[in-house]
This record gives sequence, C-alpha cells and structure tokens, in this order.
Amino acid sequence: MLENLGFLSGTPWVYVIVSLSIVLDVFVPILPSGVLVIAAATTAAGTGTAAEAVGGVDVTSSVHTGTHPAEMFSLMLCAATASVLGDLAAYRLAWRGGDRFDRAIGRSRRLTAARKRLGAALTRGGGGIVVLARFAPAGRSVVSLGAGVAHRTVREFLPWSALASLAWAAYSVSLGYFGGQWLGTSWVSTALSVMALFAAGSAAAFLIRRPEHGAAG
Repeated sequence: MLENLGFLSGTPWVYVIVSLSIVLDVFVPILPSGVLVIAAATTAAGTGTAAEAVGGVDVTSSVHTGTHPAEMFSLMLCAATASVLGDLAAYRLAWRGGDRFDRAIGRSRRLTAARKRLGAALTRGGGGIVVLARFAPAGRSVVSLGAGVAHRTVREFLPWSALASLAWAAYSVSLGYFGGQWLGTSWVSTALSVMALFAAGSAAAFLIRRPEHGAAG
C-alpha cells in the first residue's frame, strides 16, 4: 500500500482514492478509509524526509516548510469534505427509505439505543456524540442513518457532521504526518499511527456507552 501511494503521491489520484474510500465507508464500515488517510500522510511526510537526506539541508528545508503543510492541509480538507458528503448521502438515503431503515435499526437493541441518544443530543443542540461517533467503529454509519430515519433537519445534523469530519481528518492526517516525520515511510510508522487511530476509536466507543451503562445501573 505504501509503495502504491508513494507512486501516486503528488498526483490527484491519491485524493480520488482517499475520497472514494471515505464516501463509501459510511455504507461499508469495513473499508480502511482511516488507514488510507494515515498511509497517504505518512508517505507524503516520509518522502520529504528522504529528500532531505539526499538533497542537502538548504534545499530540503524549504521543501519541508513549504510543501508538507500544503499537502497535509489539502489531504485533511479532502478527507473532511469526503466524510461530510458520505454522511449526507447516507442521511438522505435513510430519510427517503425511512420505514425500511427504521425496521432494520429496530432489530438491533444497540442501534436503537444509539439512535435515541443521537436524537436527544441533537434536540438539545449538543452534538458531541456525533463527533465521538465519527471515531468509534461503525459509529458514523449509525449516526448518519439514524439522523435520516429520525427525520432530523439538515440544520441539526450538518454542522455536527462537519465538525466531526474535520476533527477526524485532522487527527488522522496528524498521525500520519508525525509518524512519517519521526520514523519515515515504513510499515512501522503506519502501524503505530493506525494503532493510535484504533485507540481513539475504542475510547470514543467507551464514552458513548457510558450513559447507557449509567442508566442501567
């Protein structure tokens, strides 16, 4: 994966691949969209580090300070935008097929509880659960589909979706960037960054479940 992304680094294709993965991830949560974002950021950062060793201090210093921030910002903006578009696609699909999705969600006690918490959070004007769910496994799908089934307005859902997407994209790109800077373009740096992403997802899932456990107690 790193070799392929390294070959595509600096071309628009890397943004196309990352965007498609993120958009489709809301419908098929097993797609490694976060892994692709981290790998792309690691490759871009690690490539610049290798050029510094070969090209000399003066030349690569300007590349490091000029190119990396632009690449990281573009990748973060691309990932956040694709995430919002995927959320809106799932939201509109669930809105139009409300009864079918409602029956599907109703068969799962966990999804039903998650949808109720989401509705209460959006009604109160506090969508912190939407941000947390973006990091939790399959949480993005539950939030987007649940908001559509519940017929939440775009004004209620979209701002929190944008904030969640931006936070997730910034965190994922930062993991890849610092991993590439410190360890270079290697499987070790990517694996450590992915582990950090999964750790954030586990923490988010734990925080989302806490109110349910507290109520049960």
